[in-house]
Amino acid sequence: MKILHRSSLYLSVLFCLFASASSWALSSDQEQPIHISSDSQDLDMKTNKVTFIGNVKLTQGSIILTADKLIAFRDAKTGELTELQGFGKPSHFSQKTDDGKLLKGQANTLVYTVASDQLVMTTNAELHQDDSVIRGKVITYHISSQNLKASSGDGERVSTVIQPAQLEQK
Repeated sequence: MKILHRSSLYLSVLFCLFASASSWALSSDQEQPIHISSDSQDLDMKTNKVTFIGNVKLTQGSIILTADKLIAFRDAKTGELTELQGFGKPSHFSQKTDDGKLLKGQANTLVYTVASDQLVMTTNAELHQDDSVIRGKVITYHISSQNLKASSGDGERVSTVIQPAQLEQK
């Protein structure tokens, strides 16, 4: 019974660490302009797709995304950003939270879909906050519903590390 109780405690703490709204995003970031720099840029006006290649760095408020290649898709009618796709070995992102902590992640592919408010991290995905980490083949985070799902395939397992100091704080 003690092992079951300890597992439940760890899962509860994990949920608190990785699912609370204040621990995920600096709320003012979405109100900031997006800045992208790269070695080269290719704009396809027919498809409303911009491809940034080489040493790509995107910033928006406290958000920083680095990748080898970044593709930005815009709605043809409104001109609004609809999706970002980052590719690298790996691509990285970081964001400060409202409580001043740093959330960091990496994966070979990062896809953010604006309409569904969802970030999907694929292949060698890792998500870090403080000294805690989740690793898996795919990590999907639906931002507005605060729902996180991590999975692995082909006999692999999802790995989670929660540091004792964080358990005591929560």
